[in-house]
Amino acid sequence: MSAEPVPEVPLLVFFHSKRSGQSRRVEGYLSQVLQRRGNHNSFQVYRVEVEEQPQLVQRFRVDAVPTLVVVSGNRVRDRAITPRGCREIEQLLQPWLH
Repeated sequence: MSAEPVPEVPLLVFFHSKRSGQSRRVEGYLSQVLQRRGNHNSFQVYRVEVEEQPQLVQRFRVDAVPTLVVVSGNRVRDRAITPRGCREIEQLLQPWLH
């Protein structure tokens, strides 16, 4: 008897800066989207402080903060650069939300 493979939980990489007010707003929007839809476990959220991890910023080709990047199957599936609100984040995450 073989167990069914456990579906991979996508990685949601949140590139931000402590000095960016927009980063703080997007953090709030992201929390609202995940909480409202009951999707806290739909993603493994990884926060990247851009000043502390420039190698990841370069690797993911991030030009502006905040940026959200969805990684699934070891590939970047989608991204949102400086999202303006919950609706834009929901559109990005829609394929993985319940």
